[in-house]
Amino acid sequence: MDINQQLTDLLNSVSENETVEFKQAKNDYNFDKLGKYFSALSNEANLQIKSSAWLVFGVKDDQTVVGSQYRTDAKKLHSLKGEMAKQTTNRITFVEIHTINHENGRVILFEIPAAPQGLPVAYKGHYYGRDGEESGALNIEEFERIRSQNTWLDWSGKIVPEASIEDICPDALVKAKSLFLVKNPKLVNDANHWPPMTFLNKAKLAINGVITRAALILLGKEESSHLISPANPQVTWILKDKDGIEKDYQHFGIPLLLNADLVFQKIRNLKYRYMVAGNLFPEEVEQYDPYIIREALNNCIAHQDYSLGAKISVVEYEDGRLCFGNAGRFIPESIEKVIQSDAPESRYRNMTLVNAMVNLNMIDTIGSGIKKMFMIQKKRFFPLPEYDLTNEKVLVTITGRVLDLNYAKRLAETPDLTLDDIILLDRVQKSLSLTGLQAKHLKKLKLIEGKRPNLFISAHVAKHADEKAQYMKNKGLDDGYYKELICNYLKQFKQAERLDIDNMLLDKLPDILDQQQKKDKVKNLLQSLRNKGIIEVIDKVWVLSK
Repeated sequence: MDINQQLTDLLNSVSENETVEFKQAKNDYNFDKLGKYFSALSNEANLQIKSSAWLVFGVKDDQTVVGSQYRTDAKKLHSLKGEMAKQTTNRITFVEIHTINHENGRVILFEIPAAPQGLPVAYKGHYYGRDGEESGALNIEEFERIRSQNTWLDWSGKIVPEASIEDICPDALVKAKSLFLVKNPKLVNDANHWPPMTFLNKAKLAINGVITRAALILLGKEESSHLISPANPQVTWILKDKDGIEKDYQHFGIPLLLNADLVFQKIRNLKYRYMVAGNLFPEEVEQYDPYIIREALNNCIAHQDYSLGAKISVVEYEDGRLCFGNAGRFIPESIEKVIQSDAPESRYRNMTLVNAMVNLNMIDTIGSGIKKMFMIQKKRFFPLPEYDLTNEKVLVTITGRVLDLNYAKRLAETPDLTLDDIILLDRVQKSLSLTGLQAKHLKKLKLIEGKRPNLFISAHVAKHADEKAQYMKNKGLDDGYYKELICNYLKQFKQAERLDIDNMLLDKLPDILDQQQKKDKVKNLLQSLRNKGIIEVIDKVWVLSK
């Protein structure tokens, strides 16, 4: 490591954050504070998936080098390693303590290791963490997140001593070899002479001639599934009608290399016809792009937490939706993070299984699969994939039809929208919430109108005559119009109960509002007229004020 370059990088490109802290420490520094920073930075490096964190002495918060005289004796400085080890979990201490004679003064860089997987680091029995550049107690969510990392130990890579080549399905073995050679064409000549176990070793499905759990999941005979019990490597396909009533189902066990294709064939990928003025859309497409089906299904197989004994599910709805589900927490933590980084994860729950599926050309690890799914749906003007990451599982819903024609037209008319903008606009068409900043951003682009939470696609796409009426139903009329109706009613009939006013107004209020929101709107209109002294309540009925 070029430590001078490391300092330059920290000063030029990093402000204080969860894994970097600057301190002046001109002459001395309290050891307990140093220990708390060690614990906090070590834990955060683990959570940020970094190999180390940095505590830098001799630099101000604004990253100006001022120099430090902390422990100028080199022997005393490096004795910190032993002193820190006495106070931390499992005697974890600094990777190294680097000293640089910068032109503006002496700088000390403490290289702090990331906490080991599954083991938060404590200082004097207390666990510390950081929120941005602020340090404090490690919160319970982060503590449990580190502790739960023990589940990331590669379940799929465990060898199965009782298994033999007789437990491998011959047809699956033949297909696996052909897929492997598509991925590795240079090995074709050599592969002709490989016995089955040599191939399994080459494909990372066996370790030194012993079969792994990953090999049984992908290539095992159905009757050999007991060798990895209580894991249940099974995909269940379910067909439901538009009301969610089950109409058909089928289970597919190992070998999943072959049976994943049977699941794919089971899905009724019907033709979807749709036309838009100006021929913006094709006349006919398949409801689901084949790449999306295979990517979603293979991701379920690769990332399922098999230790939980759950099945993978593929639910097909007759109203044009596919829902893929697998057990286990989504390790990258958010879809936004995956799309924005557009890079492979540094760790996987089933590393052996993932590597094998890469070698068999089933998936890749370049990190672009999910983003490609989003782009395919965007090009078809269909809703984007919807992810539910709650309750320690991953559910992915793919919609194979247009939900909101205005949304589709907006995409067709504005091809240069960023994927981030499209994701936000997609939430509007699905009636999902936006933050204030997100709504403000879309309004600035003239993509949406309305007030949170009742947002809708903007008037810009309602320029065609057949859409203006629906746009006005969504937008509604001016409050003055509704107030005038109330006053005219009271002039005509002298009094009105709340039910009378509801009956008069509810069907005139914007379609974007639900029934309760419409009633709240009427209540607000009445309250506004009352506050202005125009109407009042006498004996539980509304009348004009005298």
